[in-house]
Amino acid sequence: MKVLIVDDEAPARARLQAMLESIDGYSSCGDAANGTEALALAEQAEPDILLMDIRMPGMDGLEAAQHLQSLEQPPAIIFTTAYNDYALQAFDIHAVDYLLKPVRQERLVEALQHARRLTRVQAASLQAAEQQSGQRQRICVNVRGSLQLVALDEVRYFLADQKYVTVCTADAQVLIEETLKGLEQEFADQFARIHRNALVARRYITGVTKDAEGRVQVQLQGVAQTLEVSRRHAAEIRQLVKALQS
Repeated sequence: MKVLIVDDEAPARARLQAMLESIDGYSSCGDAANGTEALALAEQAEPDILLMDIRMPGMDGLEAAQHLQSLEQPPAIIFTTAYNDYALQAFDIHAVDYLLKPVRQERLVEALQHARRLTRVQAASLQAAEQQSGQRQRICVNVRGSLQLVALDEVRYFLADQKYVTVCTADAQVLIEETLKGLEQEFADQFARIHRNALVARRYITGVTKDAEGRVQVQLQGVAQTLEVSRRHAAEIRQLVKALQS
């Protein structure tokens, strides 16, 4: 696959170029120092993937990415940046990954493989669903130096621990810096409070049980462990389970 490297710093371009040369199946088709140059080269070289910085003089990476979407065959975009402030904007314009500098070789490989798999139809579908609902359909998380998205309908529960919240899916647990209260307010129609430190996805609740000490526990599809339900929320959760099972 052809890769176009876009960064206003020559050492950064050279580093990505060197990393790319050691990865089978990908080759550089050029490099650019800003968004304007990237657009001109993209029309000529027709790259499959762009490795692009965000903060650049003139046209920045976000604006360039928006223009690239108008191409008949838009390339997959992987942002490489020292700043995490633009993650949600980046994914809103179909970025398939967001790597924080200094970019590590293994993360670059993962991002390139992701770009190979993700089709433009899938990306457009995700954005359309989010715009239609008016609510986030994905949670932005930091995984080994890369900002990635977790689909909300895959989340089993949110568990608060000091200033972080654990996002649990059937396959993984990752941390986010959001408040449980904020998540509860935003996703009240999909998640139920079971404890001062936990929200669970209504769709995945399969039942309630009691542990050896008589404490109420909620069972979730795809999660081996049970989660404790506080006395304050026990009656509400039992009623919810009854309604879900009826």
